[in-house]
Amino acid sequence: MNLSQLRILVAVAEAGSVSGAVETTGITQSGMSQALAALEETLGAKLLVRQRHGVALTALGERVLHHAQAISSHLDAIRREARAAGSQEPGSLRLAAFPSVFATVLPPLLRRFRTRYPEIALVALETDDREVETWLADGSVDLGVVLNPDIGSDAVPLGQDAWIAVLPAAHPLARHRQVTLDRLASEPFVLATGGCHLHAGALMRTAGLSLADIRIEVRDWASAVALVREGTGVSIVPESTLPENRKGLKAVALAPAISRRFGLLAPTARSPSRAAALFLDLARQA
Repeated sequence: MNLSQLRILVAVAEAGSVSGAVETTGITQSGMSQALAALEETLGAKLLVRQRHGVALTALGERVLHHAQAISSHLDAIRREARAAGSQEPGSLRLAAFPSVFATVLPPLLRRFRTRYPEIALVALETDDREVETWLADGSVDLGVVLNPDIGSDAVPLGQDAWIAVLPAAHPLARHRQVTLDRLASEPFVLATGGCHLHAGALMRTAGLSLADIRIEVRDWASAVALVREGTGVSIVPESTLPENRKGLKAVALAPAISRRFGLLAPTARSPSRAAALFLDLARQA
């Protein structure tokens, strides 16, 4: 049984005769008869009864015809989808985000997108979170990852990340299961920004506190963790940035818990491009 045989069955059933189907398909009458005979032989049952003025379907033939029509319809839909995709420009996608998102949240999504749409040129732009918002506002990028998007906005959620205190393993606070911001505020501190305006200093200010003794300020989360391991001070970092090897370190939860959320946004000034819409759909599925 093959697709050609099923198409011939549909054509004959719709025309009401083999000779009538010849006109619509261009296949010879003998070719049609051979194909139908082969289909009946494969199924081991009669599908058509030859009559004086044409053909009639058997009960099984009616059921097989229903499936054959569905198959034919699906094949036509596949061809339409392929033609539509082939008629569109491959396009490109400019995606902006800050460093820690490119290091943790985005890689699996980027891999799936490149695998599914290899024809689309993907340009990943790393910057700080404020500039992501600026680029989205002026339409310089197709999509951007923003921090803590407004509830009810059009942002597609990408996940969240808890803030964690990281301490030298021998630090007195390392014995605690939780630690408050006010206990950390007076400690020698390694301040890491991660390329974001939202970092330990901002968390302290929101809580009405300030860091009293900033020993060093770095951009990279890994650098901050390395300095804490060496005993330079304590720090607060996103949980996803903690290293697998925590020898010499102790990660302690904040009390109360604080998290940062990630959302994927398109510029509001224009409709998303085809590439952006495809990436947004993939993000929603993920």
